[in-house]
Amino acid sequence: MMSGGGYTSIDNQKVPGSVPAVSGADHVTVKFADSSLQTFPPSEAQGKISAVFRPPSDADDTFSKPARGSSDESQPTGWMHKFTVGAYKPYFDVDTSDVLERIRDSLFSFKGSFTEKTADNPDLYGPFWICTTLIFVAASIGTFVTYLAHKLQNKDWNYDINLVTWSAGLFYGYVTFVPLGLYIILKYFSAPSGLVQLWCLYGYSLFIFIPALCLSIVPVEIFRWVIVGVAGFMSATFVALNLRTHIKSAGERWFFIVAGIFLLQLALAVILKLYVFTSSPYGSRSLL
Repeated sequence: MMSGGGYTSIDNQKVPGSVPAVSGADHVTVKFADSSLQTFPPSEAQGKISAVFRPPSDADDTFSKPARGSSDESQPTGWMHKFTVGAYKPYFDVDTSDVLERIRDSLFSFKGSFTEKTADNPDLYGPFWICTTLIFVAASIGTFVTYLAHKLQNKDWNYDINLVTWSAGLFYGYVTFVPLGLYIILKYFSAPSGLVQLWCLYGYSLFIFIPALCLSIVPVEIFRWVIVGVAGFMSATFVALNLRTHIKSAGERWFFIVAGIFLLQLALAVILKLYVFTSSPYGSRSLL
């Protein structure tokens, strides 16, 4: 090493990016203790920052787990659970594609494969909205039909609000209590079926009446009877064929049960025709 003019120069060959080690008696070796610094955020790797971000333990996880006091543990158990909203919540968790596929299957009534497709995941979303739509369609179209009948004969016309409540009671009551009664009968004959599955089947069986009621706006009595009759036959066939295989296990009386299901569905179509589309120019309705 030479010095001159206040500058120090190194005689050894220069190595790019490094300084050659100086050897000598006064050489001091410095040892560094292992670092105890912790990385942030914490990770399993020591001495370096992990590339995976992990939120701190006190982060707000309200949307990842139920809040205190609202967990499933606080819900009633046993048979009391059947009377809670949470018991039926999974039956409304379906995709639009699932509902559309089941509606399409209900229109092809002779396949008889609806119960097999919905055995694992029956839903109540489709039946609820089908019944609600039927109430609106039956009330609106039935009112419009009576309006035309009165105007064509130059008679006074008054809106009948009872048609809405009557339609609601008919469709909601039919889809609720008919499957319930059938469930009890099948259980008596040792051929039980899922109650929710029966509600699902009967709910989708009523979809055919929506286009039928829309077509019945044509003021031709024979045409209305044909439309409602075809819709009732398709709906009854859809329910009977999907339950036939299952009801056969009830014994020799399975045929009478299936026949009763078929005729009851046809009776619904006749009631719709007689009440909704049978009007008097004097503002009264009659089932006769």
